[in-house]
Amino acid sequence: MAGVADKVFSLVEETVKAQNVKLWDVRFVKEGANWYLRIIIDSENGISIDDCTNVHHAVDPILDEADPIDRSYYLEVCSPGLERELTRDEHYAAMVGNKIKIKLYKAIDGVKEFNGTLKSGDKEKVVLATETEEKEFARSEISSCRLDDIE
Repeated sequence: MAGVADKVFSLVEETVKAQNVKLWDVRFVKEGANWYLRIIIDSENGISIDDCTNVHHAVDPILDEADPIDRSYYLEVCSPGLERELTRDEHYAAMVGNKIKIKLYKAIDGVKEFNGTLKSGDKEKVVLATETEEKEFARSEISSCRLDDIE
C-alpha cells in the first residue's frame, strides 16, 4: 500500500507545512481487522497534542474531498518518536551523524542487526560506521532502520 501513502503524502504535504510542522512520513497499514492512515509530523521544537489536532483538522477535509483510499480507515496524526524509523531518502540525509540501528532481512555472517553512526544514505545504499569498521548496506537489504539515541 505504498502507493496510497505516497499519494496522501503529496496531497497533504503543503497543508502540513502551513501548520508550522514538517511532514515526516505517511503510512497506510493494516493492524488486525482495521486499516490506519498515519500522518507522522515533526518539528525542531517537538510535537504537541495541539500540533497533532491542528494537522488532523487541516488534512481531514482534503482527504475527504480527494478520497484517495477505497476502504474505511482510521486517521491518526502522530510524532515519529525518539526512535524514529528512517524510510525516505530525505530521512537518511537529515540524520547523517546520528546513531542508528539497522535490521536486515537476511543475516550477514550470522548477524542481522547493526548499530553505529550513519555516515551516508541515499536511494541505493546506507553507510554505517560501527566501533570497528564502516559497513555498507543496500537499501533493499534493510528491513528497518531507526534512530538509536536511547541509552
